[in-house]
Amino acid sequence: MHLHYIKLIARQEWNAIFRGRNTRILYFSLLAVSLLAMITGWQYVGKFNRQQATAHQQVYDQWMSQPDRHPHRVAHYGYLVFREKSPLSFFDFGLDSYVGNAVFLEAHRQNTINLSEASFSNGMLRFGELSMALVLQLLVPLLIIFIGFPTIAGLKQNGVLKILLCQRASYFDLLVGKTAGLTAAIWILFLPLILISLFVGSFFLSGKIGVDNTLRILIIVSSYAVYFLSIVLLVVGVSAVSRSAKQALMALVFGWILFIIIIPKSAQTLGSRLYEAPNKIAFEQAIEAEMSQQGDSHNPNDPHFAQLKADLLKKYGVDSVQALPLNYGAFVMKESETITSTLFNKHFDRLIGTYRSQNAVSTAFGFADPFLAIRNLSMNLSGTDFDSFTAFQQQTERYRYEKSQRLNEIHLTQIQYRNDSQQKVGADHWQRMPDFTFQPLSIAANLSAAGISLAALVCWVLAGFGALYYISTKRHFQL
Repeated sequence: MHLHYIKLIARQEWNAIFRGRNTRILYFSLLAVSLLAMITGWQYVGKFNRQQATAHQQVYDQWMSQPDRHPHRVAHYGYLVFREKSPLSFFDFGLDSYVGNAVFLEAHRQNTINLSEASFSNGMLRFGELSMALVLQLLVPLLIIFIGFPTIAGLKQNGVLKILLCQRASYFDLLVGKTAGLTAAIWILFLPLILISLFVGSFFLSGKIGVDNTLRILIIVSSYAVYFLSIVLLVVGVSAVSRSAKQALMALVFGWILFIIIIPKSAQTLGSRLYEAPNKIAFEQAIEAEMSQQGDSHNPNDPHFAQLKADLLKKYGVDSVQALPLNYGAFVMKESETITSTLFNKHFDRLIGTYRSQNAVSTAFGFADPFLAIRNLSMNLSGTDFDSFTAFQQQTERYRYEKSQRLNEIHLTQIQYRNDSQQKVGADHWQRMPDFTFQPLSIAANLSAAGISLAALVCWVLAGFGALYYISTKRHFQL
């Protein structure tokens, strides 16, 4: 391999790309779409977060303005928690439009997260929303195809390839040089755009750019650089094995359809078939069935609570619940809350495990489709992936349980068992309770979840260079 000839070929390819009128038209078209996606993304996420913050403040003010009342009424009064979008979600919407944005938290019940954008939209949402990630993942590969398909096949068609191979440069030098020139052009056209938009957008939405966001942005830009390189290698490789530019174009367009539509849909279907998840009704029925075995607080003859009552009476040396130094009704509710929460978490973790197994199938297909690899990696780093939403669900359930148990504790110690419903406690008891604050996943956790996708992208690049070397050793590919 001769670096001098590779640089010369790369420079010639660079000049040829920027001289082409079609290249400029395609690039500025994509630039306009990218800027539109960027600006609308900023506006949408900013407006959405402001609405969520306003709604949260209203709910918080209503909670704090409650008068003195019975703590169990407060527990069922409930509390609404709203999910805000991450600072980088304007770049890649990911699953944000398909998952809920608000959840009502109350005692003895785990409610689902509702109010997703998909539930208020028509069927067009299934085709995806316009975002910068969508443009970079779907449309930039098309640009690479349209400016790169004649890279080698065109030289074969007009007889120039044979002349070039009579020079000192080897066929591998030619392939690497063409790859370098095309890659450099794509990188200079799009990577600065990604970098600037992410930094500006992150600052616009959060008012600052911390270390975490900075690392995320740099890794996102690097990941897209690797993705573009893998596409360029694929385009140059297909062009090299094609007998004509037309044949190369047809093969590459079919490959684009295969990577963007067929393989992702097939991976999703396969994952759902291999790991079937229960529907909402079956999920709730499974919890109720196990709860009836663990202990039903509404059943006076339930063995678990009957034994609990007997043990409690024996512990305090009394013969009736009225003589207990604590509120027996609150004690039962506290135990019931522990049982229901434990069972819910058990079944929820099992359900999440099923969904993760389904997603693992799509992740594994990243080794067969670079689009799947960059899509998963981009969502993870933007904080719009499945794990980020699951973290929100788990944190809201933990907050609900702790809040309910604190109210049960007030009920247990501050309310007497006799004339229970007629008593009240001071509002300061719940006004001192901390508000819910979502803790986003760390970048280390996101990278750990996206490790396979990152490895898949690297494998695509290594396989691409390996394929170019193999092509360069076969004489019939040079004709």
